[in-house]
Amino acid sequence: MLFPSAVASKKYGTAVVEEYPNVEERLEKEGNLEASIESLLNVEKQMRLAGDVAQTKKAVVEIVQLCYEARAWKTLNDQIILLSKRRGQLKQAVTAMVQQAMQYIDETPDIETRIELIKSLNSVSAGKIYVEIERARLIKKLAKIKEEQGHIAEAADLMQEVAVETFGAMAKTEKIAFILEQVRLCLDRQDYVRAQILSRKISPRVFDADTSKEKKKPKEGDNMVEDAPADIPSLSELKRIYHELMIRYHSHNSDYLEICRSYKAIYDIPSVKSDASQWIPVLRKICWYLVLSPHDSMQSSLLNATLEDKNLSEIPKFRMLLKQIVTMEVIQWTSLWEAYKDEFENEKSMLGGSLVNKAAEDLRQRIIEHNILVISKYYSRITLKRLADLLCLSLQVRHC
Repeated sequence: MLFPSAVASKKYGTAVVEEYPNVEERLEKEGNLEASIESLLNVEKQMRLAGDVAQTKKAVVEIVQLCYEARAWKTLNDQIILLSKRRGQLKQAVTAMVQQAMQYIDETPDIETRIELIKSLNSVSAGKIYVEIERARLIKKLAKIKEEQGHIAEAADLMQEVAVETFGAMAKTEKIAFILEQVRLCLDRQDYVRAQILSRKISPRVFDADTSKEKKKPKEGDNMVEDAPADIPSLSELKRIYHELMIRYHSHNSDYLEICRSYKAIYDIPSVKSDASQWIPVLRKICWYLVLSPHDSMQSSLLNATLEDKNLSEIPKFRMLLKQIVTMEVIQWTSLWEAYKDEFENEKSMLGGSLVNKAAEDLRQRIIEHNILVISKYYSRITLKRLADLLCLSLQVRHC
């Protein structure tokens, strides 16, 4: 690699143009890592003080590559810190150095070395807006390591240090994926209050954006939005992840209607609706949670909309269940439970897992509520014994 020193020669009175071979050749030629780094540091200093951005970046990246090729991980960490603290260090050089070093994280020989490298890069990028995206990615990697080690709370705390919603240059899908990871870790540590706060940073409408439209060319002065990394899921996959996390959150509070709405959102994803093996389990869940939801206008609207769904004919037992709920007739709890007990138990092996713990108890409660509404329409006077028989309840007499 050639480092032209024409700009530097005016300031330092040198006219020497030195040719630097690649990393392997330099190590063979000089045979000393420290001497190789020292020579590059001299070039970096000249280029930096001369304001040559391109050559300063090349020198910095060469130093990082040199340490990596020599597998000198401690030296790499030291050089990263040293280069970032040099007087008048250029932002572009720091950015190039951090991005280059991040490529070596997965190449580290052990977990301790990996953590040290991430921490070194994190300390360099902390507080610098021009490497805020890189810092977010570093924090995410470190949090994943902590989670694998069983430190869920520590991983969650690390992720909460970063507010990616303020990053103008980060891709929308990467922002959403990062926030969803924050929510997941909060749910894993059973911090439901913080999980709710974080989830509100994402509007469900963002998943319905039309991605087929061409991206507008950024105007002059606008921030350039980076492309999301290859491992970031698509918007439709993120939508499913979001609603699955919301199901976990609402299951904690047994908020059946919100659980139902989340399953309905998953059901409407094109990739789910086109695959019967995916939509049938989801539609079953929608039916169960509709029945479990307290009767109100929203529940009634969703119930009628679901009954009009043609796919419901593929699971006739659930169509019959919803029909019974909308029909103003008394439902015999014992016969209903006998007919649907096996289906209820089968949910454990279906996509999405079993229903919430108290679902069976609440299902009976909803049938009782339905029957009371029906009885109130047909009876103006009724004995307690008759009422108990219709509701499948025992008549308990209290003696005063």
